[in-house]
Amino acid sequence: MVIDDRFELHVEATAFVASLRARGLSVNTERVCAALYLTHCSRVRARWAEPGFLVLRGFQDWLISEPLPSKGRGRASKARFRSRASANAVMTAVAEFLRFCVVQGWAPTHTSALLASPRQLRFLPAGFDIGEDGQRAVVAATTFRFTTIDPAPQTLTDAQLARLFELVDRARDRFLIALLACTGLRIGEALGLRREDMHLLASSRALGCEIDGPHVHVRRRINANRALAKSHRPRAVPVPPDLVGFYVDYQHEREHTLAAARGRGAPVLAGAQLGADLVLVNLFRPPLGQPMSYPAVKDMFDRLAARAGFAVRPHMFRHTAATGWLRGGTDPDVVQALLGHASPTSMQPYLHADEAARCAPPSSPSPQPAPGQGHDDRDLGDRPLDDRHGDDRPLDDRHGDDRPHWPWPGHRAGHRRPR
Repeated sequence: MVIDDRFELHVEATAFVASLRARGLSVNTERVCAALYLTHCSRVRARWAEPGFLVLRGFQDWLISEPLPSKGRGRASKARFRSRASANAVMTAVAEFLRFCVVQGWAPTHTSALLASPRQLRFLPAGFDIGEDGQRAVVAATTFRFTTIDPAPQTLTDAQLARLFELVDRARDRFLIALLACTGLRIGEALGLRREDMHLLASSRALGCEIDGPHVHVRRRINANRALAKSHRPRAVPVPPDLVGFYVDYQHEREHTLAAARGRGAPVLAGAQLGADLVLVNLFRPPLGQPMSYPAVKDMFDRLAARAGFAVRPHMFRHTAATGWLRGGTDPDVVQALLGHASPTSMQPYLHADEAARCAPPSSPSPQPAPGQGHDDRDLGDRPLDDRHGDDRPLDDRHGDDRPHWPWPGHRAGHRRPR
């Protein structure tokens, strides 16, 4: 629901969000972006349907100059600002909103003309057909867009992954870290997994699945926690045997914790009440049994990063897995399929990072931490995680040569699952 500055429903913005939902698209980002734009127009007393060039340009600058809300609770924290890349994403969503309103007749046609301008392509690939009059060499370029430099993917080292396992003692949180680290799932995909997606036996033919070996299925569905897989195409991602053990430990913890809560008379939500039995649920904070949400997971990783002394975000595990697979010799096409990328161009950051690593001088191996139980992590709470790292160890031979080389820190660091 999109609300304006008077706390009234904004009909046009709500219709835009509804149109995205009808097409099966994620609405969270667009909803927030539309709210930011409408709020800014109200502050500068501009008509949102006819903003004009100066208003849109001012909104673009406001996005990177206005401090973001503080993440701290009751204490001062360093001011944070949106990056130019984030501002570009907001402007893209706002442009789509305004174009939608033009089509519906809620905004004048000259509004859409502000959003893009013709640009002549100067560098064309060999054999490109520009048309009889050269019309195909002219494209519509976005007007309000900052020039940015794509940063290299941020990854985690083996030592950093080992440190995370040392800091986390709860079986559920260890399973989540391991899941992200060895599958490269997006956090929305991980939070949307259901028990029926976990095919962790050597053969799943009894379940009607012809894929051999332990694996998880990623499917785009509507979930109670609003977790949504980005890709519309379902895929299966193989997992190493170690992950099966982490999952078993988590299931024991889940059943024991929820059973104990029921024994105390505490309310516990069941999968049947939510319409689906999701894998990752709240165990240590109410409402017990409710699927974990992204804000909870992010907060958990923020706390974990503070204790570890380095940045830890869910998507870093995805970057780490991709670069680890490539450095281990996995074919880029296989990595693209495992990550769920629709376009090969999405693989370019990982390919460049892999080439840079190959050209770098050899370095001494990272120190390996001694195995240990770690210590209690009661202050992390029910919060989600984000990314993983690589290992050059190949899969079991039964999975075939087209399987990835696992980015799995447990093989090197000698970690064992707690009993």
